[in-house]
Amino acid sequence: MPRDYYEVLGVQRNASDEDVKKAYRKLARELHPDRNPGDKNAEARFKEVQEAYGVLNDKEKRAKYDQFGFAGNGAGPGGPGAGPGGFHWSTSGFDPGDLGEILRQFGMGGMGGDFEETTTRRGRGRGRRAQAPQTVEAEATILFLTAAQGGKVTLSIDGKEVEVKVPAGIEEGKKLRLAGQGPGGGDLIIVVHVEPHPYFKREGHNIVLEVPLSVSEAVLGTKVDVPTLDGTQVTVKVPAGTSSGARLRLRGKGIAGGDQYIEIKIATPKVHDSRSRELIEEFARLNPQSPRAGLPWA
Repeated sequence: MPRDYYEVLGVQRNASDEDVKKAYRKLARELHPDRNPGDKNAEARFKEVQEAYGVLNDKEKRAKYDQFGFAGNGAGPGGPGAGPGGFHWSTSGFDPGDLGEILRQFGMGGMGGDFEETTTRRGRGRGRRAQAPQTVEAEATILFLTAAQGGKVTLSIDGKEVEVKVPAGIEEGKKLRLAGQGPGGGDLIIVVHVEPHPYFKREGHNIVLEVPLSVSEAVLGTKVDVPTLDGTQVTVKVPAGTSSGARLRLRGKGIAGGDQYIEIKIATPKVHDSRSRELIEEFARLNPQSPRAGLPWA
């Protein structure tokens, strides 16, 4: 006989639906076969967690289980509604909000992707009855570079590997349709989200890289090595007298033919000694400026 379902998920018998769902998500992430390749114990625990959640997430099944135990639902390995590996895809108590979570547990292989819980239609059906085609929607987060340069990601849906081609230049919120990959042969629509990059910012097909300069570099001019999207570095000449906020363009180094802009940020030092202050004051006398002259509010 399998272990008590509450014990499997590590929750109290009076746990709320949200507590049950949180416990399931945490365990499913930890025990997913993609994270534990070749670990039979983790695989068995993953199936056990799926089975427990399939009962405790269904109000009717949970009530029967609380009253009659395993006899109430015909629960246990191979019980009604159990799919391959204990994956409950079309059981009667399926919550449409769980499709995104299930997809997320199966994951986006190799590209650091992730899924959130979003669906558009409710799955129905009991036992092994054929399911009508449905269109469902899930959200996927992909890497900035994958969105910029394009690539392929692999999804594992209901035990089937599905390869998704991400077009170069795809933008935040765009949708990809996978015909026939949803429940019952319906379509799966993926809403794409793009992870922020540590230092590149996107403006349409252009990208912006902030480059800090010292005051002396900005005043006298300099050369700096900067990264580009393709992983190479290029040397950029910064003209003498460049102001903070100025942009230098690298043609064709952006997304899908766009440009890369180097945005200058001048790092102003703190003056800690009198001699440095004297030198700055002398520089100001020798090089008078009126930076606010001509502004409409000046």
